[in-house]
Amino acid sequence: MSALLGLFLSAFIAATLLPLQSETVLVALLLGGNFSPWTLLAVATLGNVLGSCVNWALGRSVERWRQRRWFPASEQQLERARRAYRRYGRWSLLLSWMPVIGDPLTLVAGVLREPWWSFLLLVTLAKGLRYLVLVAATLGWQGWGM
Repeated sequence: MSALLGLFLSAFIAATLLPLQSETVLVALLLGGNFSPWTLLAVATLGNVLGSCVNWALGRSVERWRQRRWFPASEQQLERARRAYRRYGRWSLLLSWMPVIGDPLTLVAGVLREPWWSFLLLVTLAKGLRYLVLVAATLGWQGWGM
């Protein structure tokens, strides 16, 4: 149970603007063979999506906190993400799984008032597929009943 909590927390924190990777935790648990790959996929995806929801919520109130020293994104990072989001719209959230650009995109989605349900759907799809590919690459399609 503590391993699943560790996976959840690493996936959650990795989805925020804090630097952390959850992939190594997921791969280690997959190779350990103590948990169903489907369970690990679900826990990692849930943690990562909820972390992105924190970014979205922060984005909704960014104007209030943007000038604080502890705010996790620079003005340059926000502006770069705003430009990309305006250019590609909500579909850019399908890139929310990508390192470096994904987390700021989820923050900007909140800043630009992306509706909750479309945000949740696109981010869950993107992050779930990323973990699905990682599980398949680690175990092979036959290694977990596909």
